[in-house]
Amino acid sequence: MVKKEQEIANRPDNTAFTQQRLPAWQPMLSAGIVIPGFVLIGLAFIGIGVALFVTSRSIQVMELDYTGVEQTSPCFRCTDPNVKNCMCQLDFSIDSLFKGPVFFYYGLTNYFQNYRRYGVSKDDNQLSGNLDSFISPSDTCAPYEFDSNNKPIVPCGSVANSMFNDTFKLYQIVSGERKQVPFDGKGIAWWTDYNVKYRNPSVTPLRDAFNGTVKPLFWPRPAYELDPSDPNNNGFINQDFLVWMRRAALPDFRKLYRRITEGDYTQGLPAGNYSLEIAYNYPVLSFDGRKKVVLSNVSWMGGKNEFLGIAYLVIGSLCIVMSIVMLIVYAKFKFPEEE
Repeated sequence: MVKKEQEIANRPDNTAFTQQRLPAWQPMLSAGIVIPGFVLIGLAFIGIGVALFVTSRSIQVMELDYTGVEQTSPCFRCTDPNVKNCMCQLDFSIDSLFKGPVFFYYGLTNYFQNYRRYGVSKDDNQLSGNLDSFISPSDTCAPYEFDSNNKPIVPCGSVANSMFNDTFKLYQIVSGERKQVPFDGKGIAWWTDYNVKYRNPSVTPLRDAFNGTVKPLFWPRPAYELDPSDPNNNGFINQDFLVWMRRAALPDFRKLYRRITEGDYTQGLPAGNYSLEIAYNYPVLSFDGRKKVVLSNVSWMGGKNEFLGIAYLVIGSLCIVMSIVMLIVYAKFKFPEEE
């Protein structure tokens, strides 16, 4: 009797939902539905693919390699590790208006930011402004946790220590004179990185928060002096620092350095001659890497990416071909039976 009462107590309610009596609908696929469906899907994909491909082809991109491997390169002498504070200059020309807004990127090749041990080599508590982690960094930062004098490194870890530190200035040559093209470096990092993920300590002035610590070994200046021209762009919310800390998924990548949107260049870069002045600091030859700068504009679909348009065209074409094949098979084996 007790067992029967327990079974009744555990029995689901006698409803359509619990007893699986809800009405159901299952499509009955036939040739009259499938073949036109494939045709419509194929036409839609081809239309989207054509739009994406044409738009991508209209995006302007210019890449300038400045690694300095070739002896004819103006940056060749900067590849000598004994040369310090090396400056080099790349001259180039633009044949027609490079439509704005223009995005200025730096690019690296053969650089594996997606390596697991490299990616975890940072202290998230430290980067969120926790002062306790300034004195005692996480052991995940090793070997960039303490310096040779056992002083804590802030920010610690391989990712921060390897921050890209080449700098650029762009000039337009007008009547033999150099006219500097203004760069806009505000808002180039992800909003979530700037407002949520990374925070500076609540200490004023910011310099005092770093007392008793040292800068990363390969940095020319400490974190609180990353941008001498803008006090609000220092520490862990520095735009260039945030861009670098967002690791790339592939070994060949580019990261946003600046935008060209101000002054006489709101409509883009006019046709003419230009000169790019480079402070060559970042070594890449030790791992067979290369460095480049990329000028690009964007469209409603983002940056230049022909693969997406081609993928849509291929899938759409396959749908059309499959609909033709199914129509032939249906006509050959079905129509005689109906007659």
